[in-house]
Amino acid sequence: MSMSMGNDSDEDEINSTINTTPLVDIMLVLLIIFLVTSPVVLNSVKVKLPAETNVVYVTKPDNITLTINKDGDMYWNGGRKALNGTDELFEKMKAVAVLLPQPEVHIRGDQNTRYEFVGKTILTVQRAGIAKVGFVIEPPPKN
Repeated sequence: MSMSMGNDSDEDEINSTINTTPLVDIMLVLLIIFLVTSPVVLNSVKVKLPAETNVVYVTKPDNITLTINKDGDMYWNGGRKALNGTDELFEKMKAVAVLLPQPEVHIRGDQNTRYEFVGKTILTVQRAGIAKVGFVIEPPPKN
């Protein structure tokens, strides 16, 4: 009984090349799948898909814009003087709520405004009887 140490000429060398046979098999299967499914995709029903359009926001003269800055101050239709709180806003909204057709209220809030201020404004507007309340935002920049 002897133990061999070192290099024997009978041992195989390590093969460091990639066996590409399984890769070729996978590629052939994918090719067959694409050849079978492509006529189904190409011969589908012809439909006219809707095109995306951006509608420019046009302010009607009777709509009301409420601006809320980050400190919670409310401004009526872009005015320079802040309202004295939700009580004054409620009185103005009650007078506007009876108009026909009823105007929409658009809220422009600073992105750093606390939700508390926006929530109080929405609640006050709804309590006054305004049916349509919306938010004005800037679209994200196009990349």
